[in-house]
Amino acid sequence: MPAREEIPTTLRRSPKKAQETWIKAHDSAVETYGEGERAHRTAFAALKHSFEKVGDRWEPKGRKGPSDAQAARSRPKAGKTAEGVDANASKQHLYDVARRLDVRGRSTMSKEELVSAIMKANRRATAKAR
Repeated sequence: MPAREEIPTTLRRSPKKAQETWIKAHDSAVETYGEGERAHRTAFAALKHSFEKVGDRWEPKGRKGPSDAQAARSRPKAGKTAEGVDANASKQHLYDVARRLDVRGRSTMSKEELVSAIMKANRRATAKAR
C-alpha cells in the first residue's frame, strides 16, 4: 500500500483506527486522482470527520462530521483549514482542549481565538515530538 510509507508522523503516534482511516482514504484518492497533494488533502479531509488533532496526535472526536469548512467540501482544495482542530465543536470543548494543551489566556478567548491558539499549540507539540 503506498500510503503506509507516506503516513505522517502525527498519525504514527495516533490510534490504529486513525491510521487506517487515513490510509484507506489516501489509497482510494490515489486511484482516483493520482499520487500527490490532492490525495493527501482528501485523506486528511476524511480523517477530520472522525478525528481531531490534539497536540502531536489525532484523537477520536465526540461526534462525526467535518471539522471545518474545508473538510466539509466534497472535493478538498488547497486553502485555509483549521489544521485538524475541530472548529465546529462547542466553545466549551475547545476550551477543554486548550486547557489540556496549557494554552495561556484561554478563559478570555473567543471561539475563533481558541481555534487559532490550539492550532499554534498543536504545531509546537508536533515540532517538539519530532
